[in-house]
Amino acid sequence: MIDILKDILPYISGLYTLPWILVGLIVTVLIAKITGREKIDRLMKKIGLILLYFFVPLLLFRIFLDRNFGTREIEFAAASCVIIFFTYLLAYMFAQYKVKKLDLKGSSKQQFIKTVLTNQGRSSAFIGGALLTSPWFVEAAIFIALVGIALFAVIPYILTHMHKKESSKSDEHIHALPWYLRLYPWYLILFVIAAVGLHGTTGITVNDLGDLGVVFTFYTALTIPAALYYVGAGIHPHDLKVKEMKKLFSLKYENKSGDHWPWVRNIFLLTVVVTPLIISAFLGLLLILNIIPKSWFAIIVINMFLPITSTNMFLVPYGIDKKVTALSITWTTIVCVPIVILLIYIFTIFLV
Repeated sequence: MIDILKDILPYISGLYTLPWILVGLIVTVLIAKITGREKIDRLMKKIGLILLYFFVPLLLFRIFLDRNFGTREIEFAAASCVIIFFTYLLAYMFAQYKVKKLDLKGSSKQQFIKTVLTNQGRSSAFIGGALLTSPWFVEAAIFIALVGIALFAVIPYILTHMHKKESSKSDEHIHALPWYLRLYPWYLILFVIAAVGLHGTTGITVNDLGDLGVVFTFYTALTIPAALYYVGAGIHPHDLKVKEMKKLFSLKYENKSGDHWPWVRNIFLLTVVVTPLIISAFLGLLLILNIIPKSWFAIIVINMFLPITSTNMFLVPYGIDKKVTALSITWTTIVCVPIVILLIYIFTIFLV
């Protein structure tokens, strides 16, 4: 049995995992014809939580159990915090600029700003999880942990604060995010701390666990294809129409009542073009000047091109637009996944 697991491992690692997005899409479309889409969406929501709580943390634990967490890793964590903060600051500035062009006022203005800010969050735990089998897996693991804190701790706090300022009742306060998601970033970090502490004090690695280590490695390796399947299953084919594509790439800024596309177009522009290009240009200059290592450049740039995370749908009760968020997730996934695959392939050749 152990030999079989070892033989399978290469096929659920690295670029071999990426086709699972397509598998998830196709299988979901076929099953939906029998069961209906709503049932599948409810099931996938539960599966997403299972992946977040019982697979991703253990995968991070395995990675850090095999690695010394030293000065280099601390420096990368600090640099990542600065980059993540800047991306959200950029999203806020972008939203403030666009509300004038879209002529948004009052509650619509505030909803647009909150929706843009929230949807700067990227799919680091799911699609970005593919990087955990890349040559830069340690940096990827650090970035995933920090993005988890931003998505489930910092952004909900900011949205709650914005809601409080908008409310006519000064004491009104929302805690719309379920307790288990508010707990998630600290739960995730706990696994990282446990692995770093265990390895630092005992020197133990996964290989020292023998056959149990092989089973543990296999279990955690399943995280990536399962997460990518989840992403594929979350794509709604009814949005993939030429008519809808024309709306996305239209340059007209008509703001008709009930028309979500002007908002979607701007969020798409921010997440797929503006943010990745600014960060890539800045880090590219630092790389040329030998100020940062290649691994930093590779991981951060790829993460900037990741699609919007589907977990943003959990933040709808904070006042973000549900339809805009769903469309933004779908279309950034369709466009960004091929870009990310290409970048991983290119960077693996030239930056390793």
